[in-house]
Amino acid sequence: MKIETPPSAKPYEKPEGERRGLVIVNTGDGKGKSTAAFGLALRAHGRGKAVKIYQFMKVPTARFGEHRMFEQIGIPIEGLGDGFSWKSQDLENSAQLARDGWQKAKAAILSGEYFLVVLDELTYPLIYGWMPLDDVLQTLRDRPRDVHVVITGRRCPPEIIELADTVTEMSKIKHAFNAGVPAQRGIED
Repeated sequence: MKIETPPSAKPYEKPEGERRGLVIVNTGDGKGKSTAAFGLALRAHGRGKAVKIYQFMKVPTARFGEHRMFEQIGIPIEGLGDGFSWKSQDLENSAQLARDGWQKAKAAILSGEYFLVVLDELTYPLIYGWMPLDDVLQTLRDRPRDVHVVITGRRCPPEIIELADTVTEMSKIKHAFNAGVPAQRGIED
């Protein structure tokens, strides 16, 4: 490890632009995409802002840790899918659920009722061809000026990356699963 001297001057200038809603993308093969989005949801909720979370691959009856916590503190979270594709019994049904779910998410974004809308795992139905990318792009462009949208998932389409204001790519350096350690409840659920 290299020891560094703490900075003595501010390392950046404060931007002078107007505040507005952002499109934020968390993508890549590393862990933490949804977790980062949920952190933003908690931050916004803590400031009294309206938040809505849509999970495109989770079932509506999902009861993972985030669902239990968000329910307790009053952040609405909605599963729109039927699980990951390898668990699906009917991929055409999975595709239809994604399209129907997109209509709900699109309405929430365009309504202006929410400060932040999280579209967790949105990239999967897009890259599987289940949803029209053009409609997603147009909705992001047409959203009310103060609405923030966070998109998560691997292999985010380059068109969304181009449109986004902030893009973070999580990269896997090491993962316990690759060493034979199964997923841990409360950490990876």
